[in-house]
Amino acid sequence: MSAPTPFPTAETGSPRPVIGVSMGDPAGIGPEIVVKALADPERRAAARWVILGLGESLDWAADRAGIVPYWHRVDADSARARGEIVESVVVLDHPDFHGAIRRPHEPSRAGGLASKTFVERAIADALRPPGDPARLDGIVTAPISKESWRRAGFQWPGHTELLAARTRSKRHAMMFVSPRLRVVLATTHVPLMKLRDLLTIGAVFDPIDLGHAACRRLGIERPRIAVCGLNPHAGEGGLFGDEEDRVIRRAIEAARNAGIDAHGPFPGDTIFIAAAAGDWDLVVGMYHDQGLIPVKLLGWDRAVNWTIGIPIVRTSPDHGTAFDLAGRNRASEGSTAAAMDLAVRLARVPAG
Repeated sequence: MSAPTPFPTAETGSPRPVIGVSMGDPAGIGPEIVVKALADPERRAAARWVILGLGESLDWAADRAGIVPYWHRVDADSARARGEIVESVVVLDHPDFHGAIRRPHEPSRAGGLASKTFVERAIADALRPPGDPARLDGIVTAPISKESWRRAGFQWPGHTELLAARTRSKRHAMMFVSPRLRVVLATTHVPLMKLRDLLTIGAVFDPIDLGHAACRRLGIERPRIAVCGLNPHAGEGGLFGDEEDRVIRRAIEAARNAGIDAHGPFPGDTIFIAAAAGDWDLVVGMYHDQGLIPVKLLGWDRAVNWTIGIPIVRTSPDHGTAFDLAGRNRASEGSTAAAMDLAVRLARVPAG
């Protein structure tokens, strides 16, 4: 896997980007991992950080972790929250939800309402025009609970689908960046039984194309892309299914005709071995678990979910709310820290 070219750092003199962080479900590990990740002074110095969440949840998480609060808190709807703040870390506090999130840590309607409010505000501010004082140069989203969203009346499968809708992006994909693997998915949060109907030539071509552009943004001049098959043994010549020849191979041919160095389809149970060894810069997986199992196995604490194809920078940790760990000061901030670092770097590298 080719190493990306170095990114500019705070020491280069380039302006610090403004990165928003939605806190996620207040009853999950979001407050803890956000507080821990930004406790690193070098990370704080790399950007101006705007946390959209609950001050009381962050205070409680900091107390449990033995961290002295390092942020300035303002009401989310105050005049000062409209971009007039110059501190390194600012919390846009949403007092309407204070007291609504109670332990034990579990999915709840209140958690769904709060976390949805945080991320909607982050997206809206990221979509503001250049020069707007409240504009965010990128966002990092801490984990939400899909069950909490459902209890609150929201039917979105997850952040990715919401982001695509709010940014009006027809072409988008989930890409995962980790030290040993980069993976992009052809489908996201869908039942396995629906894959046959969803896998069209375009549905496979788009993540190849978007993933190629994303790798180039990471500094890989000519990405080498491996495309997985859908069926065992990549269909075994049609014995185990025809999607490889009918759909996937044609998408690869279209990508190659567009100048993309794509190959396959390869069996999903072996191609990740070669990719982890450095033979491929990106693997295109056909469905969620096909791509996520190797990513999480090899880079659980450093993998980042990057939404590609949308006009704003959005990254997130590669895990969920972990209600069973919440409030116990046992959650690792590694993936969140990596997501923050990647958001800063992407904010300094224009798309295209």
